Amino acid sequence: MYLRESSMPAQDYWESLFDADAILTHFGLHGDVAELGCGYGTFTLPLARRTRGTVHAIDIDPTMVETVQRRAADAGLDNIKAAVRDVMAGGFAAADATLDGVVLFNILHGELPLVMLTEARRVLKPGGTVAVIHWRSDIATPRGPNLAIRPSPAAIIAWVAHVGGLEMPRPPFLLPPWHFGLEFTRQ
Repeated sequence: MYLRESSMPAQDYWESLFDADAILTHFGLHGDVAELGCGYGTFTLPLARRTRGTVHAIDIDPTMVETVQRRAADAGLDNIKAAVRDVMAGGFAAADATLDGVVLFNILHGELPLVMLTEARRVLKPGGTVAVIHWRSDIATPRGPNLAIRPSPAAIIAWVAHVGGLEMPRPPFLLPPWHFGLEFTRQ
């Protein structure tokens, strides 16, 4: 299922909106990590350079997956496994409690955020991290979904409480100029 308002702009423009390395330093991601909605690999490649584990880059769009595969090969990164998958319909292609981290960046505005969060909890090992960033819902930004469908930190925290089994080790934090971040760990 494609997410509402999830079309991608040109790659160069998209990547100009993020300092991926700086954002990733806010999360203790290591080991085997799944990234839902990998897009062009904006975060996938820097994440693969930071971990000795495998980065499972998942997207519903075959063109995005092909882009990540090509970029990983060009960069000499052999720890990225990119796959086309509809997580909303079939879940992550991972067994229960097998991953150290799940990345949900700019994706929880979709129609089924509870499905994404439930799947993230399911595949995480105890102590594993769910890393979330999203476009801020309190300001206009140069990209991102309509303000009316952007989740606030409070909404995401409420969804996580509904899903259960995840703790928030620290309060939400800003990732200037246009994002906020949240981190959750599996109990």
